[in-house]
Amino acid sequence: MIPTEEITSVATPVPLPRRPNAFTTIAGGGLLAGLLNGAHAVIYYNLIGGVPIAGIYRYIAIGLIGSHAAAKAGGLSVFLGVALHFFIAIGAAAVYYFAACKLAILIRRPFVSGIVFGVGLYLFMNYIVIPLSAVPKNPNAAFSWADFASEIFAHVVLVGLPIALMARHSALVKPLEGARSL
Repeated sequence: MIPTEEITSVATPVPLPRRPNAFTTIAGGGLLAGLLNGAHAVIYYNLIGGVPIAGIYRYIAIGLIGSHAAAKAGGLSVFLGVALHFFIAIGAAAVYYFAACKLAILIRRPFVSGIVFGVGLYLFMNYIVIPLSAVPKNPNAAFSWADFASEIFAHVVLVGLPIALMARHSALVKPLEGARSL
């Protein structure tokens, strides 16, 4: 009989990703998400729905300053809407960054995490932010499956996933000499 060696497997520890880089995740992820989501808004609401581009961003400003003030501000309200749009996207990326610093799974599983984060953003924006904003409430607004699908797509694919993937990328890339993270 030929002796056989017992095969034992030695579990090699999987190294945890480093902490994501704050600047790359927050600024890079936020700006990327803002650009992608802004492009979605222009394509869906302007090209398909016929809403003027200025009206898209004025609507965002109305949420902060109200309809009357936005009408008086004219073009400045459009600029304010664009600034708020990117502020919100960068804020979402900051939330993801700080959560990823505490929950390594957000870095290890960016696709699942990005999808869940995007759905959470949709719920937060539509059920907390918009109802608390100065946007006029339309009691006759009808639910639209097309709008719902478009918004879920935008929040998941164009906001949640890019932020999660940027955080993952920043955690895997070797930091530059002398670069510091938060």
